[in-house]
Amino acid sequence: MQSNATCAGGQQLSTWLCSCEMKNKSQGLSFVRIHAPWQVLSREAELLKIKMPTKKMYEITEEKGILKTLNEIWCKLTEPLQPQVPQQEDTKMKTLSYPFSREKIYLYNIKDKDTFFDNATRSRIVREILKRTSTKARNGLGIGTLIANNVYDAAYPLHDGEYEGQNDDMNERKLLYQEWARYGVFYKFQPIDLIRKYFGEKIGLYFAWLGLYTEFLIPSSVVGIIVFLYGCITIESDIPSKEMCDQRNAFTMCPLCDKFCDYWNLSSACATARASHLFDNPATVFFSIFMALWATMFLEQWKRLQMRLSYFWDLTGLEEEEEHPRPEYETKLLQKKLKNKNITTESTNENEKEKLTWSDRMPGYAANFGLILFMIMLAFSAVFGVIVYRITTAAALSFSANETTRSNVRVTVTATAVIINLVVVLILDEIYGAVAKWLTEIEIPKTEKIFEERLILKAFLLKFVNSYASIFYVAFFKGRFVGRPGRYVYVFEGYRMEECAPGGCLMELCIQLSIIMLGKQLIQNNLFEIGIPKLKKLFRKLKDERTEVKEMDTHQSKNPQQWDLDYILEPFTGLTPEYMEMIIQFGFVTLFVASFPLAPVFALLNNIIEVRLDAKKFVTELRRPDTVREKDIGIWYNILSGIGKLSVIINAFVIAVTSDFIPRLMYQYAYSQNGTMHGFINHTLSYFNVSQLKAGTQPENSLFAQEVSFCSTGWLLFLPYLLNQIF
Repeated sequence: MQSNATCAGGQQLSTWLCSCEMKNKSQGLSFVRIHAPWQVLSREAELLKIKMPTKKMYEITEEKGILKTLNEIWCKLTEPLQPQVPQQEDTKMKTLSYPFSREKIYLYNIKDKDTFFDNATRSRIVREILKRTSTKARNGLGIGTLIANNVYDAAYPLHDGEYEGQNDDMNERKLLYQEWARYGVFYKFQPIDLIRKYFGEKIGLYFAWLGLYTEFLIPSSVVGIIVFLYGCITIESDIPSKEMCDQRNAFTMCPLCDKFCDYWNLSSACATARASHLFDNPATVFFSIFMALWATMFLEQWKRLQMRLSYFWDLTGLEEEEEHPRPEYETKLLQKKLKNKNITTESTNENEKEKLTWSDRMPGYAANFGLILFMIMLAFSAVFGVIVYRITTAAALSFSANETTRSNVRVTVTATAVIINLVVVLILDEIYGAVAKWLTEIEIPKTEKIFEERLILKAFLLKFVNSYASIFYVAFFKGRFVGRPGRYVYVFEGYRMEECAPGGCLMELCIQLSIIMLGKQLIQNNLFEIGIPKLKKLFRKLKDERTEVKEMDTHQSKNPQQWDLDYILEPFTGLTPEYMEMIIQFGFVTLFVASFPLAPVFALLNNIIEVRLDAKKFVTELRRPDTVREKDIGIWYNILSGIGKLSVIINAFVIAVTSDFIPRLMYQYAYSQNGTMHGFINHTLSYFNVSQLKAGTQPENSLFAQEVSFCSTGWLLFLPYLLNQIF
C-alpha cells in the first residue's frame, strides 16, 4: 500500500476513512482516518475558491400589503407541517459571500475556526485533496486510482454519529432521521436546508425537485379523480353504451377467429363498453389539455425554485470546476503512451496535451451503436413475443369445450399478457441498467461528469423503449392491420392479427398502462429499494462479524467505532437510479394520461412513500455521500422538458386515433339526423355477406341462435373509419 497522502491531526468533523483489507496479515480490515487542520482547510478553500460568508450583510426586502398578509396566514396554517429543525437566526438578513482568501481573512465572520467550515465543506476539501494527491501506483492520481487498483477497498466521509438511541447527543443525522427519514412524518415538509447542509447541494436539489413534483401531483390527482367521477356519473346517460347493451338490437358480429369461433352478439360486450366510457369521455380531452399545461407549469415552477435555492445557497456564481481525469481514462492513456514508446522524460505540460482520440475510442463507439440497436430490437422482440402469445392463446382457448372459457377468452388473454409483459419489463430494466453502465465504461469518458451524462442518456433511452414499447403498440398499432372478413391479415398460418375490444383499444391501453405503472412502482421502486439494500447490509454485517471473531478483538466487537458502522453500510452509487425511476413515472403520468386519468393519483401515493423511503435510505442504509456543489439538476431537466413536449403530441394522437371522441363528434354534427348520438353504433358497423367467407374459415358446428346471412364488423371504427369518411 503505497501513497503520498498525508494524515494530519484535526477535527472530528472533517474525518474521512480509507479502508483496506490486509490479506497477508492477521488483522483483517485496517482503517486510515484522515483529518484536515485549519491550515489545510484554509489553503484548499482558497485554492478551490469556495465562497464563505463575510461580515457584510444586506437586508432582504419583505413583501408588503396583501401579499404579506397572505404569507403570514399561510405560515400559520402550515406551522404543523414544518419540520422541527433549527432555522436561520435572521431570515430578513442575507450574508454576502466571497471566495475565501487568507490575505483578506479580516473580511470573514470567523467566530470559531473549528466551526467556520461546515461539515459539507470540510468533507469536500478532504475529497479534493485525496483526488489530486499523486500516488506510486502505476503513476496514477488520487484515491480513485488506488481503489481501482485494489490498494484501498473504499474511501468515504463518516456520518456524524448514530441516527437513533437514547443518548442526548442530537447530531444532524439523528435530527434528519427524526424529522425527515421516518414514515411517521410523511405529512411534513422536507428540511431542504438541513439536507443540503448534511449531504451537499446536489442531493439537496434532488430532494427539492422530488418534493415539488410530489406537491404538483396533488392538483392533477384532484382533477383526475373529478374526470373519473364524471365518467361514472354519465355512464347511464351514454347513448352508444346503451345501444351496445340493448339486447333488442340484433348486431350479429363476425367470428373473432377462423373455423373454431362462432358468431356473437354485440350486446355481450356490454361490460367492456360501459367500462370504456369511464376513461373515454369528453372530460378526457379536457384532462389531456390540463396535463399539458400542468407539465409546463411544473417545469417553470421548478426553474423558479431552482433559482431561489441557488440564490440562498450561494450557487449563482458557481463555475464548473475543472475535473480530473477518471482512473480508467488515465490507465488507457498510459497504455497508449507505452504503446507509442513515448513514456520517457516528458514534462507535465506535454502529458496534459496528450489525450485519447476518436481512433482510440472507435471500438467503444462501434460496440455502443451495435449493442444499443440490439437492445432496442430486443425490447421490440419482447413486445412481438407477447403479441404472438395473445394470438396463439386466444386461438387455443377458442378451441375449448368449456363455454365459460370461450366466453372469457379476451379477459384471460389480456390479463395474462399484461402480467407477462410486466415481468419482461422488470427483467430487461435490470439488464439495461447494467448494459448502459458497461457501454459507457468502454467509451472511456474523460471525467466523471461526462461519464454520468452519457450513462444517463443511454440508460434513459433503453428504459424508455422498454417501458413504453408495449403501450405504444396498444395505443397506435393494435387493431389497425386486421383486415376485413374474407381478407384478414395473418401473422402465422391460421392465426389472425388481434383486434381491439368492441369498446375500442382505449380500455386495453388503460389496463396496460395501469398494470405496468403500478407493478413497476410496487415491485421495482419499493420492494427492490427496501429489500436489496437491507440484504446487502446484512451480508456486510455478517462478513464483518466473522472478521471480528478472527481478530479476537473483544473491545472492538462490543464497542464498534463509527467507521466500522459506516463500513457495513452500502456504498453510495449516485443519484441516477433515483432520478430515473421518477422520470419514467413522469412519463407514465404525462404521455398517456388521456387513457388513464387516475395515473397522477397512484403516482402521488407512491411518491409520498418514495420521499421517506429515499430519505431513510440516505440516512440509515448508505454511507455518507461526497458533498458535491451543483447549481441545477443537469441533463435531467432537458429530459423532463422533452417528455413534456412529447406528451402533448402523444395525447393528441391518443384522442385522435385511439379514442372514439372524434368519430362521435363527426357523427353527431355531420351524420346524425337529430344532432344526438342515437344510431352511432349502427353507423360505425359494416355488414358482410357470410357466403363470401373463404372456404374453411366458416364457423364449424355453429350454435348461434339464428341463421346468419350477414354479420357485422367494426373494422371501420376509429382511424380507418375517419379516413374512409374524409376521402
